[in-house]
Amino acid sequence: MLTQQSAAISLLERFRAVRAATTRFCGPLSPEDMMVQSCAEASPVKWHLAHTSWFFETFLLAEFVAGYQAFDPDFRWLFNSYYNSLGEMPEKKLRASFSRPPLDRILAYRAHVEAGIERLLQQTPEDEILRRVALGLEHEQQHLELAATDIKHAFFTNPLQPAYIDAKDGPSSMIAPPVEWLPYSPGYPVRPGIVEVGISPNPRAVDSFAFDNETPRHPVYVAPFRLASRAVTCAEYLTFIEEGGYSRPEVWLSEGWSTLHAEGWQAPLYWRRDAATKSGWSIYTLHGWRSLGELSETPVCHLSFFEADAYARWSGHRLPTEFEWEFVAAQMPIQGNLLESNALHPRPAANGPGPQQMFGDVWEWTQSPYTGYPGYKPLPGALGEYNGKFMSSQMVLRGGSCVTPQTHIRATYRNFFTPATRWQFSGLRLARDGAS
Repeated sequence: MLTQQSAAISLLERFRAVRAATTRFCGPLSPEDMMVQSCAEASPVKWHLAHTSWFFETFLLAEFVAGYQAFDPDFRWLFNSYYNSLGEMPEKKLRASFSRPPLDRILAYRAHVEAGIERLLQQTPEDEILRRVALGLEHEQQHLELAATDIKHAFFTNPLQPAYIDAKDGPSSMIAPPVEWLPYSPGYPVRPGIVEVGISPNPRAVDSFAFDNETPRHPVYVAPFRLASRAVTCAEYLTFIEEGGYSRPEVWLSEGWSTLHAEGWQAPLYWRRDAATKSGWSIYTLHGWRSLGELSETPVCHLSFFEADAYARWSGHRLPTEFEWEFVAAQMPIQGNLLESNALHPRPAANGPGPQQMFGDVWEWTQSPYTGYPGYKPLPGALGEYNGKFMSSQMVLRGGSCVTPQTHIRATYRNFFTPATRWQFSGLRLARDGAS
């Protein structure tokens, strides 16, 4: 456990690194790029820059700095996202209309807030300040990932369909290894049954962190099961398409079937039929258009839960529960194709023992609904709106993606989206019952 002073120094270093990562991601973007809001789930990058600073100002500087003067009083409501207890906020769909304040004003706001947080951390602050800075950093990393997914959709909807950045590497020659069905049953490699999931942070350890929806740690029963050794690939998903997967109601949930028809889905988001390519399909990436042939061995991504579930049923398997997923991932190091790899797209699985791609590449849909754990308690005050109020009509995803910062993900991390969501880097891994 770190001392209070050493924890403050460590947090200050992390604060600088996380804020710099956000700035670095914006490097290839123009001010015009940062204004675009291309779908209901997305926000302009400029808004992300402002809102993450708003979070630090609202929950730290305004509460813990005596006589603090807000950078701009209008920012308190203008850049509020969904914290109803703090007052009104503009409708989310209007964020693309925020041509004012201009970008240079937002960047000045960020600098102002950064200076204030640095001063706060240099004064050996109380434990609650340290905990809130840690939460603010996790919040900023979430928005960095959202900025990546949002700008991808923005560029995709642009008639020019530009690349965010040119790829440094050519097409990968890696071939995904065959799927192995890894058994998790008594004695292999550890004993399923009643297992502990979630996390209970030590309230005295100012250097520990978990979102409230990861708590408390509690027992669940995990029956013997088998888990696929890697994520489902684009080539495997193409077979589902070619064998009429999008026209077979028997493999779709009722709401999924209705959504498919209402939205006109025929393939994952960012796929298009392209007669000029050998595979007949191309896929839009942050590096621009690539043929499916180049990406056939990479995990399929930008799937809704409905599509992931339909594929699993079509294949004769199922999606894992979030507890099965965590049971396996908790035994593994946190490493993989995450944001720091700069790939900005899933990569083929490597050959090796045990499960691959548990962290990074794609968020993996589970069959688990997003609800509170037994004994769950949201944070007090406005911060209690962070996770708890979304525990309805959403499904859990695990593991992070190719645009998730490595220091942001862990085995207990619970992401969640509505089942029709496709703009995230979301894919799937198969599971099946029994150990044989």
